Amino acid sequence: MNLLAGVNSYYYGFGRGFYGWGFDPTYLLAILGLVLTLIASARVKGTFQKYSRVQTRSGMTGAMAAEQVLHACGIYHVSIQRVSGDLTDHYDPRSKTLRLSDSTYGSSSVAAVCVAAHECGHAVQDQLQYGPLVLRSTLVPAANFGSTLAWPVFIAGLIFSMRPLVTVGIVLFCLAVLFQLVTLPVEFNASSRAMKILQDTGMLSQEELAGGKKVLSAAAMTYVAALASSLLQLLRLILLARRNDRD
Repeated sequence: MNLLAGVNSYYYGFGRGFYGWGFDPTYLLAILGLVLTLIASARVKGTFQKYSRVQTRSGMTGAMAAEQVLHACGIYHVSIQRVSGDLTDHYDPRSKTLRLSDSTYGSSSVAAVCVAAHECGHAVQDQLQYGPLVLRSTLVPAANFGSTLAWPVFIAGLIFSMRPLVTVGIVLFCLAVLFQLVTLPVEFNASSRAMKILQDTGMLSQEELAGGKKVLSAAAMTYVAALASSLLQLLRLILLARRNDRD
């Protein structure tokens, strides 16, 4: 089977059957995943913007809060740097660097302080060799490899009717799903650590902490939505593979 014929066969075979209109019903899974991701993204942006307008009573900026949180945990070897963008905050365990975005570093809002503290939570996890974080770091190369090659390998298997390639494509995609699954406890634990430290040190009032919890909860939902979207994509791959076997 030549490539052009294979492509035509693929789109005809998997695009038929929805009342004869050529619509692949498994696209609904992909669309549902996209909708969940967009809703979670819109929620976190809206919540962050809301509490970005609420200034902390102490006037503490995100960078100042990060330094205090780290020192409260006995961490003095992590550097704090500014990085461009909004909500691009992250902790790099390789260089022991905490990078805070423009919307966090110099802002004295409740949102900025809580986001900075959350990233400090990852630094604390790194210091304690928190199991899920270690596992996630180990999975990074495999997850990147899987997410890059999963669909090309899977589609090649469908086009050339090679079941082993289809299976390999699904396995590769499972690596990316596994990475997102492990990410959930890492992110939830970092937020839990952050809120506890902010409360124990008295850096934020109870009212400010309530707002901060909403910011971090909204951010956590983006990871839940990403996992749900990936699981729906995985289900789609399995359904397409089964349909290919029948055809």
